[in-house]
Amino acid sequence: ILASILSLIIYWLIRERYRVRNLNGKYVFITGCDTGLGNSLAKWLDKKGFCVIAACTTEKGSQELRSCSSLSLKTVNLNLADSNSIARAVEFVTEQTAGKGLFGLVSNAEGTAPVGPTDWLRIEDFHSVLNVSLLGLIEITLKLLPLLKKAEGRVVNLINAKGLMAFVGGGYSLSKWGMEAFSDTLRIEMQHFGVKVSIVEHGFFKAEAVNSDIIEKYLFKLWNRLTPEIRDSYGEKYF
Repeated sequence: ILASILSLIIYWLIRERYRVRNLNGKYVFITGCDTGLGNSLAKWLDKKGFCVIAACTTEKGSQELRSCSSLSLKTVNLNLADSNSIARAVEFVTEQTAGKGLFGLVSNAEGTAPVGPTDWLRIEDFHSVLNVSLLGLIEITLKLLPLLKKAEGRVVNLINAKGLMAFVGGGYSLSKWGMEAFSDTLRIEMQHFGVKVSIVEHGFFKAEAVNSDIIEKYLFKLWNRLTPEIRDSYGEKYF
């Protein structure tokens, strides 16, 4: 019994050592906050007392998030496939942090993902995913590094674990594997500046149940645009 009590005390002391203190004035920028994990995280950190800057792809998403959050939570529209949009978002974050630097960057993005055999895809199908879920996230991270270094902050990349299993064609798995590699490299390089880089490999969420409808829609779109030769080589039964 005594050993168990001592173990619990040691565990508690270690856990408390890593707990973030003095949350007021610590700015966290989160991408992909319209719905899902990014949305939930923005609300949770806001309640904890962080200064949250939430990036949404639509004005509707921004309004809904602000309506159920404190006045300290700020939103900005962001299209990760558009360098101009990224530049405007970085400028907004710079203004909001007012010289304090950025305590945290949480990258969360799910690009539009045509799912199907590689033979059915075109190069633009890969671009539609990689431009958002890989290149867009890399670009905004690079542009926010000065603010992160100033605050000795941290980068947290949320990566859906299902993207690490390459069992279907398209850019989805490529983007997830790419973010893993980018994060691992950045972690080593940023140690010198006191900036931490973490990967959170999360699983399925109830909110993603509707994705099957989206996947089916893309499959029909891909199938219908195939040349007769490719369709015949697979056959209706395969489809």
